[in-house]
Amino acid sequence: MADFKARRLKAYRRGHRGEWLAALALMLKGYRIVARRYRTKLGEIDLIARRGDLVLIVEVKVRATLIEAMDAIARQSERRIEAATDLWLSRQPDHGRLSIRFDMVAVLPRRWPVHVENVFYGRN
Repeated sequence: MADFKARRLKAYRRGHRGEWLAALALMLKGYRIVARRYRTKLGEIDLIARRGDLVLIVEVKVRATLIEAMDAIARQSERRIEAATDLWLSRQPDHGRLSIRFDMVAVLPRRWPVHVENVFYGRN
């Protein structure tokens, strides 16, 4: 049981560090982080970033390879993220002007985070 808790804590810390690196990478690209770990009953969004009227809904994955990170986003996760996005968007006073894009930032070993745009689109 203690081994399980230690692994969970390590995974939590790795995820938290990955989200911090992803946020830094996006800020250096000119985005403003408006929310981290946005939680609702419907789902959770790792990062919400904004530049002008473009809002990025960002899923952060810490994996060994980019392919593993891409494969780690399941259809069920997409639906939960989209539902949480709808709720977040409904609370924005300027929601009518905003463009939403679903992106992923892959945090890979010994590499700068990889920003993948429109990760929910173009998949089979």
